[in-house]
Amino acid sequence: MSVQSLFLPCAAGVESWLAAEAQHICGDAAAVEEVRGGVWVDAPVDRALQLTLRLNLQSRLAQRVLWLLAQGGYQSEGDLYDLARQVHWPDWIAPEQTLRVDVTSQRSPLRSLHFAGLRIKDAVCDHLRESVGERPSVDTQWPDLPLILHLTEDRAHLYADTSGQPLFKRGWREDKGEAPLKETLAAAMLAAADWQGRESDGPLLDPCCGAGTIAIEAAQIACDIAPGLQRRFACERWAPFREQHRAWQSLRDQLRSRIRPPAVPVFAGDVAYRLTDFATRNAERAGVRHAIDFKTADALQRPAPAPAGVLMLNPPYGERIGPKGSQASRDAAPADFFERLAAHWKRHYTGWTAWLLSPDMKLPQAMRLKAARRIPMWNGAIECRLYRFDLVAGSLRTGIADPAEGSSPQPPAA
Repeated sequence: MSVQSLFLPCAAGVESWLAAEAQHICGDAAAVEEVRGGVWVDAPVDRALQLTLRLNLQSRLAQRVLWLLAQGGYQSEGDLYDLARQVHWPDWIAPEQTLRVDVTSQRSPLRSLHFAGLRIKDAVCDHLRESVGERPSVDTQWPDLPLILHLTEDRAHLYADTSGQPLFKRGWREDKGEAPLKETLAAAMLAAADWQGRESDGPLLDPCCGAGTIAIEAAQIACDIAPGLQRRFACERWAPFREQHRAWQSLRDQLRSRIRPPAVPVFAGDVAYRLTDFATRNAERAGVRHAIDFKTADALQRPAPAPAGVLMLNPPYGERIGPKGSQASRDAAPADFFERLAAHWKRHYTGWTAWLLSPDMKLPQAMRLKAARRIPMWNGAIECRLYRFDLVAGSLRTGIADPAEGSSPQPPAA
């Protein structure tokens, strides 16, 4: 049976959750293999187009969905040109359309990655000129066919980027805070906590919501709203996928029909009215304003909205915490904030589970709480830990030494 390979890259540390998600989306129609930096999805050729559409629409954790066009060994830029000439490019791009080639590498011996990308572009243009008499143009901003060449020490993989814009761009974000969290990272935090919006999961609260990313991802999960329903994808302009237009529309309609009221509430807010307003407007565009209870409040004073639930937050890193211009903004250093936050949780959130993303490896000592789990995650180039704190009676401690961690993961490739 002929197989088409897709590669779904993700942030370092997210591979296992992405593998489970991809298998759930594809079912028995594809084989999923977890590797460092992402997962491979091997699909029968006659199902590959449909599964590509499904993965683009439904994956919350993948950064892109890449269609493998060619792969092989190489020693020089000429070998890369020959590799690209193996593809029948008129099936993928017309002369009136545009392309762009991006190059990534791990220990490639080539001296110029830019020149490697140019050789791929030359191969595409030469093939089109010989086949139909004209060549496509290059568009570095909004290409019809974005190509990605990935080089290891001795092998090259050439992909068509079916997503175009990265998948964390869900299509609803217009209002941003100072350092907005990527939607894919928020989804990874929820996956790590196994919060799926089920009644047994309990309500979720983000008391430092910023632009609302965590709360909106949680609400969309609770309402079963596919993350890609509000955006378009590069592959919709390609000939193989244009023939799937009816199937594409049918899939969108099918996913829309699954949207439901949430089984559990989502609560969110921030100390600044401006940020709560940003988050509220983003939630409206995301179609989940009805599913989130927003309230402008200080995280150090906000009472628990339910007897038990999940706290999920990504507080500012290395910044003063408090409304601008307030005394708290001038005086409350982050360490002091976290100590006071832990004390507040201990008094008012007994029975809750807290998940907190931070680059501070000594955060549990600062909070005087024992971390039940610590999961390595990368927020862009910042190495972080997602800490879990079980807020039960007697959980507040002083002078706790953290257990030794294993070796830290390497940062994701640029």
